Amino acid sequence: MISGPDLGGGYLHQLTREVRESEARFVFHAQAGGQDAGGPAKGPLDGLGWFHPDTACQFGGPNCWHREFTISAGEEARVRATYNRTRFVFEAQLGQLYSGVAVPIRDALAEVVTRLRPLLEAAGVWWHVRGSTSCLLQGVATLPREIELVTTGPGVSLIAEGLVEYLIEPVARTRWPGRAEVLGARAFVGTLARGARVSWSGGAERVLAGGTSREERAPEAEAGVCEVVWEGQPLRVSRLEVEFVHAILEGRDDGAKAIAPILRSQGPDLEMVRRLLERGGAGTAASERAEKLLRDSGPDGAGSERRVET
Repeated sequence: MISGPDLGGGYLHQLTREVRESEARFVFHAQAGGQDAGGPAKGPLDGLGWFHPDTACQFGGPNCWHREFTISAGEEARVRATYNRTRFVFEAQLGQLYSGVAVPIRDALAEVVTRLRPLLEAAGVWWHVRGSTSCLLQGVATLPREIELVTTGPGVSLIAEGLVEYLIEPVARTRWPGRAEVLGARAFVGTLARGARVSWSGGAERVLAGGTSREERAPEAEAGVCEVVWEGQPLRVSRLEVEFVHAILEGRDDGAKAIAPILRSQGPDLEMVRRLLERGGAGTAASERAEKLLRDSGPDGAGSERRVET
């Protein structure tokens, strides 16, 4: 153990490190801390990407929550800084998850874009916004809980540089729910009491990249991106076809239903939708559900296909 027990957001926290030759495995631990930690906690941590270890943790037992990171040895100071900010913003994040506290997505996105655009463009690094924030920027009625970014491997560290004082997870190989291991990081952009979570990775896109790295499938991945105008400037976002397929594959029918009318009104690229469903391993039932949503979502149940040149 290199820090703890520490308090934050109704939880007791520890930071541990295990060195393996040139690499180190850092673990953020959290256990319900009761009144001593300002609790009870507002809720569990799976909504923040935390998970229970496969075997009982020596610090918190089988119910200990973990975030785990594999990083170069000698990065302890940077990891400790993210660990401390994580504790300090737990209350705000849990309030957004469980108490209906509004997430200032637009304010946070404005700061993210202002900080990252010159930094990434100067380096010639490719990046775009994905997930529910991408949907919001394209007219979908949704309330995003975080800002998700996709970039190349070198972009992961550059984004961390641009958001360094907001980091809540270090740049590291890590496990995210529903994803293979990625090179990624997270930040909480704003004050300790009010902000928005930002996640980014340079790992494989779940659908578009088919399990390979972003660099290996760049032309195909770019086909799933379009531009919107944000604060008077173009901003790359994932196309609604991509977000619609992600929602179908992940069983988020409410999300797919929210996207379908907007996508239908624009004229969906049905060939892209079918291709992404097939690549994502969608079964017959999922494919039929997707087609039905797109067919029935328009005011008259009819529309034309849309094709976007990229």
